[in-house]
Amino acid sequence: MKTLATILIATLSTCAIAAAQSFGAATPGGRGGKIVRVTTLMANGDGSFAAALGAKGPRIIVFEVGGVIDLAGKALALREPFVTIAGQTAPAPGITLIKGTLNIMTHDVIIQHLAVRPGEAGRAKKSGWEADGISGVGGSNVIVDHCSCTWATDENLTASGERFGGGDSVEDWRAKTSHHVTFSNCIIAEALSKSTHGKGEHSKGSLLHDNATFLTVVGNLYASNTERNPLAKGGVHAVIVNNWISNPGRRAIHHALVDEEWGTHPHQTSRLAIVGNVLEYGANTPTKMPLFFNHGTSPLELFMDDNLAPGPFTGGTSLPEQQVKPPWPDGLEPMPAAKVKEFVAKSVGARPWDRDPIDARIVRTALEGTGKIIDSEQEAGGYPERPETRAPFKPEDWDLDTMQPRR
Repeated sequence: MKTLATILIATLSTCAIAAAQSFGAATPGGRGGKIVRVTTLMANGDGSFAAALGAKGPRIIVFEVGGVIDLAGKALALREPFVTIAGQTAPAPGITLIKGTLNIMTHDVIIQHLAVRPGEAGRAKKSGWEADGISGVGGSNVIVDHCSCTWATDENLTASGERFGGGDSVEDWRAKTSHHVTFSNCIIAEALSKSTHGKGEHSKGSLLHDNATFLTVVGNLYASNTERNPLAKGGVHAVIVNNWISNPGRRAIHHALVDEEWGTHPHQTSRLAIVGNVLEYGANTPTKMPLFFNHGTSPLELFMDDNLAPGPFTGGTSLPEQQVKPPWPDGLEPMPAAKVKEFVAKSVGARPWDRDPIDARIVRTALEGTGKIIDSEQEAGGYPERPETRAPFKPEDWDLDTMQPRR
């Protein structure tokens, strides 16, 4: 019988493998830096997660407390680079952020084993509360691995930034927005539909924003999001590999360059690889939804291989006649699509060796085919209430280079 420690080691080894095979692999995160301990569940102040994010210099953020951090409608901004956020070090039940957003606004970041659940935060419908879960705002050399991002009122997990920042050239634009980013082994689920977003319906999984490049989206569960499972905008270069997409609404994976957003800027061709993914219809999925949809005349070079879907693989217009394989991360070997669902179900999300009830329900209903798109976290039991727990962090129990526990 596998012990909890054995399961933990195996799961964290998967983190390291994903990082080594992705476009974010070059980042050291906080390796070799000081240890910064989170000792309180308060949103701010000494010993808080916010204080740890704001500390300067290379650092590894560890947790000597477990439970829920209520952000009370605020966004946490990570602006200081060279950081590893090791949610796996928290005592059970781990760390959950509610009623707010975590914004990545710097470079060389590794985030593991956090749950982020913004929800409606008590706001009125269509009130303009538009909260992401984890949002990359021009971040680079970033890995978000084994996190759980649910109940956002904008996107659950994004790679975003300025569309045309930094200068006049395409290279300037791409340097200014998110690049060399990996989203791996995450639960990206139940983005809220008819909720507090000013536009009304806005259940969105992941946005890969215009001109974001060298993106890896691998091994995630997208469950019960209306759209953006994920969405790549204009000029994006990304590989979308071995994801399980369950019960999408209007769209599964899709691509769009929006003319009015680009104005007089020359349109850039996106380069996408969609390999080894699994699409499963659910209660909110239209009949014959394609795995991939291209909007309008959005310019695109597309490579697709070994995907599974109950309906068509492609839809929309202006799809290329010839498949062109885009840049590919060194060492990334896709799992056969036939094995993806089982693997993802076992390994995905924050702390899968000790899943919280929310993640356990999401995975279970995806397996059963009974998941649904929701309008409020109240439809899914409301915000979690967890006891505060405490345990000291002992550096000798961990490999500080990989943040895997020592045997």
